[in-house]
Amino acid sequence: MVEINGAKLGLTICEDIWNPGPCARLKEQGADLIVNINASPFHAGKSAEREAVVRDRVRETALPVVYVNLVGGQDELVFDGESFVMDGAGTITQRAPACTAGLYPVEFRDEGEGWQPVPGEVTPLPSVIESVYKTLVLGVRDYAHKNSFRGAVLGLSGGIDSAVTLAVAVDALGPDQVEAVLMPSRFTADMSIEDARAEADTLGVPHRTIPIEKPFAAFLEVLEKEFAGREPDVTEENIQARCRGIILMAISNKFGKILLSTGNKSEVAVGYSTLYGDMAGGFAPIKDVPKTRVYELAEYINREREIIPRRVLERPPSAELAPDQQDQDSLPPYPVLDAILERYVERDMGVGDIVAEGYDEAVVRRVVWLVDSNEYKRRQAPPGVRITGRAFGRDRRYPITSGYLATQLQDKQDV
Repeated sequence: MVEINGAKLGLTICEDIWNPGPCARLKEQGADLIVNINASPFHAGKSAEREAVVRDRVRETALPVVYVNLVGGQDELVFDGESFVMDGAGTITQRAPACTAGLYPVEFRDEGEGWQPVPGEVTPLPSVIESVYKTLVLGVRDYAHKNSFRGAVLGLSGGIDSAVTLAVAVDALGPDQVEAVLMPSRFTADMSIEDARAEADTLGVPHRTIPIEKPFAAFLEVLEKEFAGREPDVTEENIQARCRGIILMAISNKFGKILLSTGNKSEVAVGYSTLYGDMAGGFAPIKDVPKTRVYELAEYINREREIIPRRVLERPPSAELAPDQQDQDSLPPYPVLDAILERYVERDMGVGDIVAEGYDEAVVRRVVWLVDSNEYKRRQAPPGVRITGRAFGRDRRYPITSGYLATQLQDKQDV
């Protein structure tokens, strides 16, 4: 308990606010108001959860609460601030902006009915997609700066994932601190190159083009005898991705720039990515962002002017590692995939429960199998910003080697 100008402040730390006990004891000890010092990391929808918890404590004690939250990134976690003051009636009287550190004075007065806050500026809560974007920007900025990187580099493909990652990086570090590298292959469409250049030019980002045909052809020549008699398959696709990874890591090493990988949560979940290829990097900004939300972020980025060309949002996504390739050749449509992943990964629902909600059982079982059998890839992925309630790595980690994997397709009840 601390007394300032006649007011008794009851101090609580972090999880003290989750349960009735600590605040009730402070009330019994004569506290006039409660201050909660917190380090509450972001996930989508967290603001409403925090305010609901604090409102419960106010309802129980009839005391005002000052909720002070940390601002900044630490590895995967981003602390988004949004500190607020709630009066003894449960009304928000002041709220700080999201993802912005600052000093926000709060005045309390006792006019005979106990100490209550004087209303101040109540910054509106951002929309979910705005809050996600701001969190990604803060996460990239702090990770790069706190780990002393001299800017960032990323591969710019002309697809939506790298376009969104580029925009986040520019807002985090500034266009002069970001380098984009186009690495076309024999399968890269002209429109992909055009769109990638347009994005970089619009954002004022320096960019260069380094085709991968020569290293790719060299690897095929080196492996020609080893692969004799075997048809091309995903192996050749992965060699292309790894050529790109080598180029980007070389630039990162030579110039001290952090390599930002561009994979999204949907790809990470089902292993639609290449170890030592597009998974190479020091930080993965959209690692916890499902593909459908990547599209929402792209629309948000384009809210005032077209930064990401319209056809990037409209044409079918493709890894462009084989002729006429589309993601949906290998995966369910992203709206279906993301819905299943959200239920299985974030809500711990089993196959039966997901199927009961109207999803095809064969598709659900395949997605579940892909998620669990690709844990070995996720263990080797770079860290990335957490924006959901259940991110891979920190929040959800399964064994790589498990007898469960061998039987899960036959056990309909336990999957």
